[in-house]
Amino acid sequence: MVPSFERFFYPSLQCFAQMETCDGNKLQNYCIDKLQLTEDDCHELIKSGKRTKVQDRVSWTITYFYQAGIIERIHRGVYKITKRGKDFLSQHHSDFGKDDLMQFNDFKKFASGSKTEKNSDNKETVSKTPSEIIEDAFQEINKNLIKQLLDEVKKQSPQFFERLVIHLLVAMGYGGSFEDAAKVTQYSHDDGIDGVIKEDKLGLDTIYIQAKRYTTESVQKPDLQKFIGALVEHKATKGIFITTSAFSSGAIETCKKAEHVKIILIDGEQLANFMIEYNVGVSTRQTYEIKRLDSDFFVEE
Repeated sequence: MVPSFERFFYPSLQCFAQMETCDGNKLQNYCIDKLQLTEDDCHELIKSGKRTKVQDRVSWTITYFYQAGIIERIHRGVYKITKRGKDFLSQHHSDFGKDDLMQFNDFKKFASGSKTEKNSDNKETVSKTPSEIIEDAFQEINKNLIKQLLDEVKKQSPQFFERLVIHLLVAMGYGGSFEDAAKVTQYSHDDGIDGVIKEDKLGLDTIYIQAKRYTTESVQKPDLQKFIGALVEHKATKGIFITTSAFSSGAIETCKKAEHVKIILIDGEQLANFMIEYNVGVSTRQTYEIKRLDSDFFVEE
C-alpha cells in the first residue's frame, strides 16, 4: 500500500539535500527505496488511471516544497535545495507535514487559497494529494448523479425507456442516426426482443436489444433464456440486454454459457455511467480547467 502524501516529505527533502540537483525521476526512485515500496505499490494508479500514486505524490511534494521556498527551480523539471530548505531539514529529523510548512509566508499564501488546506486536520486531506481529492469529489458528484438518473428513468414509461436505450446506443456510435434506428425498432417487437439496431453506420451487422425497466426486482435466468431463444430464432449472433435494475447470478451465468451468441449485459449503474459519459439525459453544469506551466513557452530560441 502506498504511504500517505505527507510520508513522502521527509525522504524527499533528504534527497534534495544529498543531491546537487534533482528531477522528478531521481526523487521518485529515492522515495521508492527509502519508503521500501513494492512493485505493486509502484504500479498502483490514482482513480483517473492517468498516473501512479507514487508519481502523483512526488509531483505534489515538489510543488509544495517549491511554494514553501525550500527548493528552487534551476531549469525545466530540475530543482535544488535552498538555504531555507537546509535550515528546515536541520530542525526536522523525522516525518513532517503541511502544518510544518505553514511557518513560511510563501506557503501560507499558497495554502490560503485552498479549501483542502483550511481543513488540514482532516486525515483524508493529509493522506491524499490535491489531484486525488479532486477525483474523489468528482466521483462523489457522479455517484449522486447516477442515483438521480436511475430514479428518474424508473419513473418513465417502458416506451420512454426503449427510446432512451436507442438514444444512448446511437450516441455510442451504433445505428447511424436516431431516425434510422427508430424506424427499425418500431417494427421489431417480436417475442423476447424489443429492438434491432445496426452495429455501425454501414449496417454490416445487426444487434438485437432487450430493455427491461424494472424498479426493484432483478433480471432473472428465464428472462435471459427467453432472449437467447429469440436470438437463435432470428439467427442472430449479437445482443444487448439493458435493465435499470440488476442481473441475478443465474442470469449472468446463463449469459456466459450461451453458445453461438454474444450478449452484453448492462445493469442500472452501468447504464447511468454510459448516459453520463455520452451526455444522454444530462447536461454540463460547470467546467474546471486544470492547467500546468508550459515550460516550452519560456525557452528562448
